[in-house]
Amino acid sequence: MSTTPLFPVHTLDSAPNAAKPSLQAAAAAFGFVPNIIGVMAASPALAEAYLTLSGIFERKTDLSPAERQVVLLTVSRYHECTYCVAAHTIVASMQDVPAQVVEAIRSDSPIQDVRLEALRQLVSAMMAKRGWLTEDDVARFLAAGYTPGQLFDVLVGVAQKVLSNFTNHLADTPLDEPFSASAWSPVTGSE
Repeated sequence: MSTTPLFPVHTLDSAPNAAKPSLQAAAAAFGFVPNIIGVMAASPALAEAYLTLSGIFERKTDLSPAERQVVLLTVSRYHECTYCVAAHTIVASMQDVPAQVVEAIRSDSPIQDVRLEALRQLVSAMMAKRGWLTEDDVARFLAAGYTPGQLFDVLVGVAQKVLSNFTNHLADTPLDEPFSASAWSPVTGSE
């Protein structure tokens, strides 16, 4: 019987050749290869798709760093992805997203900043309704000062997080040491 895990965390040495450029890009961006990218390396297409979509969301959307992190954290919290909530808590702090904003999302509480709260509510509705937003959902988002184009920008972040959240659910990706200080688990119902 094999003791090799079904979803190993690949390194540059163990990854398929086609995934090595993705691992090298992740190492250059983060200073190490996050376990999520190591796991994704089993499918070079997934690793490349995730990093490409992440780059597009980061550099080509019309959302601020705080707004992007609100999207990524809200989707991850909705999916109860312990890995991504922890990782994006660290990334958000590196991008100077106020700690109160991050903590509100982690605890599924309203954000005091009205504009960011409108974004959080939109993303939550989008997840709960599987994209079938009502006119009122969209109107509240637009009334907070967002544009129709930014609504579609949100979809890029949602797609990015579906890839990583579901990968982590399938593989039970171990949390990297640099993210461990921000470990998170979903709040369970009252006993």
